[in-house]
Amino acid sequence: MNTAFLFPGQGAQAVGMGADVARLFPAAAEIFEKANDIVGFDLRGICFEGPAEELNSTTVSQPAIFTTSAALLEVLRTEPATSGIRPDATAGLSLGEYTALYATGLISFEDALRLVHKRGQAMQAAADANEGAMVSIIGLDDETVRRLCERAGEADLLKPVNFNCPGQIVISGGKRACRRAKELAVKCGAIKAVRLEVAGAFHTEMMSGAAEALREALAHCPIAEPSEGKTIANVDAQYYRTSEHIKEGLVRQLTHPILWQQCIEQLLADGAETFYEIGPGRTLTGLMRRIERKANIINVSNVQAIKGLSG
Repeated sequence: MNTAFLFPGQGAQAVGMGADVARLFPAAAEIFEKANDIVGFDLRGICFEGPAEELNSTTVSQPAIFTTSAALLEVLRTEPATSGIRPDATAGLSLGEYTALYATGLISFEDALRLVHKRGQAMQAAADANEGAMVSIIGLDDETVRRLCERAGEADLLKPVNFNCPGQIVISGGKRACRRAKELAVKCGAIKAVRLEVAGAFHTEMMSGAAEALREALAHCPIAEPSEGKTIANVDAQYYRTSEHIKEGLVRQLTHPILWQQCIEQLLADGAETFYEIGPGRTLTGLMRRIERKANIINVSNVQAIKGLSG
């Protein structure tokens, strides 16, 4: 293994994302046009022009990030100077796993976007039904964060759910428990604790309703059988083996922790030398610096980055 493609998840969105790429590359513009037809609203306009409040909503940000990432991927695939860059493996952070599966040809763009759109709607509905929140804890190890959750949770749900990189773990649960944890974190030695701007307690049992809705949608979605060692799963840091394994992994994502650090460590152990973060923002590039400083990671989030690869 030499090359791995990485795709960002929710939180990477920003007004204007994809606009420069769509203006310059017809292949990217076509992706946004197709996306508008599939979701039934002006997703392209919200990505390019906002407003931010609409783009940041769970129901919009998820298809928006997927579409922008797919548009950037399409440019890499179709431009003569970059068409030779092919992934030996792919990974995506939570939502980004759908783009990772699309990048390896296991699911079509149309089916993946429909699933992502459904996922966002289901997660928002589950969040509306429960008083949940998420907090990013900076500067504590895994075990200390677990003890923090036990102490702050009291009778409420609270658990670590995103193991992003050494010293950065996101916890998720009831709003009151998250508020208590935010106050206690610094006393436990954390550098800081930041409340995330998300709709609810993602990756916990509070998303069980969304998981069931997604399971139903996946039952009618064609997913190809994967070849060995192509796309790595968030929930166990193992490569997907069958289409049923993929469907189960996508459902489990919603109620189980995301093991991003372990996914990257597995790719590194398997020989990945060059990583491309393809999509809006630089979140995964930043996490990589914390996981393995010496790793060669190339951020592909705009026209300038693509021109850099072409030059």
